[in-house]
Amino acid sequence: MIVGLTGGIATGKSTVSKMFKELGAHVVDFDALAREVVKPHRKAWKEIVEYFGKEILNSDLTLNRQKLGELVFNAPEKLKKLNEIIHPEVFQEDKKITEQILSENPRALIIKDIPLLTETGAQKMVEKVIVVYASPQTQLQRMLERGFSQNEARARINAQDPLSEKLKLADFVINNDGPLEETKKQVVEIYQKLRRLAAFPQNKKNK
Repeated sequence: MIVGLTGGIATGKSTVSKMFKELGAHVVDFDALAREVVKPHRKAWKEIVEYFGKEILNSDLTLNRQKLGELVFNAPEKLKKLNEIIHPEVFQEDKKITEQILSENPRALIIKDIPLLTETGAQKMVEKVIVVYASPQTQLQRMLERGFSQNEARARINAQDPLSEKLKLADFVINNDGPLEETKKQVVEIYQKLRRLAAFPQNKKNK
């Protein structure tokens, strides 16, 4: 069974996906795949350097994420171009991983941690959607704690679809505003439901 896990920036998706992994789910981290496909000399890396110029590179030829972020988060057309370069490569990597997991266990529970689930149309690839929710105030506070300025934080939050749009697609919602114990309790409950659905495919309802 393939499940999409999403939410806004700083809602706690990584924390939740780690909990699912500890419970036994296969987790495909799209952020990790995005970092993998832009390693030096790979196809996406070449296209990014060609479009944005060599000034966005570090001395070891890796992408300088801070410089790239400053270029794209206040320029929608540049962000769109960056996504158009990276997303096809990420989806290709994900396809390989998913096929490998399902070839070994057709009833495996696969959680795909996809921050831009709605923005990329990736909801078509999954059977259920989990949305991790945190209030806008919590999101902003967490971003500030990570060292972003107010403007930088708001720009990154606004670059994604509003959480209200993601919630419309949700089969399950995890409220991550409270203590970790409460989050874990919600994750366990959803995991158990998904395991039952994966074990008895006739009960699945495709989106």
